[in-house]
Amino acid sequence: MAILLPQQFFNIGPNVDKSYYEDLRGGANATVTVNNLGLYPIDLVITRVNAPVITYAIPAGTSLTLAVDLLLVAALLTGAGATFGDIQIATSDFYSVKASNRYLYLHPF
Repeated sequence: MAILLPQQFFNIGPNVDKSYYEDLRGGANATVTVNNLGLYPIDLVITRVNAPVITYAIPAGTSLTLAVDLLLVAALLTGAGATFGDIQIATSDFYSVKASNRYLYLHPF
């Protein structure tokens, strides 16, 4: 089942970071969309399970959508200038069914 989290609007001052999603239970498959409506770029910082931290620079007036496996944290980081916009995250709790002998086991993707 997919869960669409509420759209979150941000207005962040210069040199500030803010977390908008945290799943410390082991991560969730998710889609993250950021719309940067300000005059300065903003960085989207993605932390995943057993993976390096990745930072995406989103230029002013543009947007970015990512599909992320096992997302732990999604945060925004500003540089020298303040910016505003919105971020929306959709998570999925899909499970695969694996047959082993006579029993069925549910395993997260």
